Amino acid sequence: MLTSLALIFLLGLLLGKVFNKLKLPSLLGMIITGIILSPYALNLLDSSLLNISADLRQLALVIILTRAGLSLDISDLKRVGRPAILMCFVPACFEILGVILIAPRVFTLSVLEAAIMGSVLAAVSPAVIVPRMIKLIDEGYGKEHSIPQLILAGASVDDVFVIVMFTAFTSLALGGKVSAMNFIEIPISIILGIALGIITGIILVKFFKTFHMRDSVKLLIILSISFLLIELENQLKGFIPLSGLIGIMAMGIAIKQRYEILGKRLSSKYNKLWVGAEVLLFVLVGATVDLSYALKTGFSAIIVVIGALIIRMIGVFVCLLKTKITIKERIFCMLAYTPKATVQAAIGSIPLSMGLACGQQVLTVAVLSILITAPFGAICVDKSYKRLLVGD
Repeated sequence: MLTSLALIFLLGLLLGKVFNKLKLPSLLGMIITGIILSPYALNLLDSSLLNISADLRQLALVIILTRAGLSLDISDLKRVGRPAILMCFVPACFEILGVILIAPRVFTLSVLEAAIMGSVLAAVSPAVIVPRMIKLIDEGYGKEHSIPQLILAGASVDDVFVIVMFTAFTSLALGGKVSAMNFIEIPISIILGIALGIITGIILVKFFKTFHMRDSVKLLIILSISFLLIELENQLKGFIPLSGLIGIMAMGIAIKQRYEILGKRLSSKYNKLWVGAEVLLFVLVGATVDLSYALKTGFSAIIVVIGALIIRMIGVFVCLLKTKITIKERIFCMLAYTPKATVQAAIGSIPLSMGLACGQQVLTVAVLSILITAPFGAICVDKSYKRLLVGD
């Protein structure tokens, strides 16, 4: 495992730097590193590491969502209002609908199978978006209409909504039943997650003000509590719907609001932690990619990915209607809401492991969506924000 980690960090950093020099996102180099090292190519990663890769990817997500919380100003989010709520689910619904319309015409799929494929594709990637939006907040771009905050909040909640939809569709495909309660659980899990996160953040602020300790120790405490929030979500599954990831971000927001000086210091610590977590995350995402699947039905899958993405962008545009957000800012939001990576890597293979007939096609489309949209979205944000958003 140690040799595998050495290869991941050394090659991931190297290829990331190479792609940076080529004016391309470093994450593309990291994903390619994962593809090269994966069991489907050179097979240089130890199986013990691959067995825990899902947990390691979740660890990276915990770091990134805490960073998001520590960077978000709640007053900016309030100013955004209605579009922030709509961005949490409307673009995902548009994309699922897009796949339902396109996929049966390209593959031999039923409407339900196309819906499963759409729910795998519809999740936007916080791992790609969040670091870039934090950078924009730090540089003061899109400040007037709180564009980075709008995208940050929407991208974080979007995943919860999509995973619930995916669970409902796969349950139907396996002959199970889906009740109205399945969909009522979405807002309940978000609200409970926010409430628990805020309460935890307030308790932590009081604790840190009472007991003096180094910021590094505080970071370890916050990380540990973040892991416990995710475990609490797992333990309560089937009884009480709770989003641990939303709770983690809400905890970061509460710490920033109640103890701003500490929030800034912790944000700086998490930025340093993200350097290693980013490499680990994207290399392990790349390691899930089997290019042989993509080559078999490549063109058909590309049509589905691109077609659904265009319909998703229309969904983002609809969310921003009747707002003061300018046309340029709307175009930026549409582009920034395209990248896929972490959720697709996590759930793309589940329909195949369930023995569903559509499993192979779903996995192929999930793989291609990562390869196409992660670099596309990252490049669009990196190259366009100075032209489309107003800076300080």
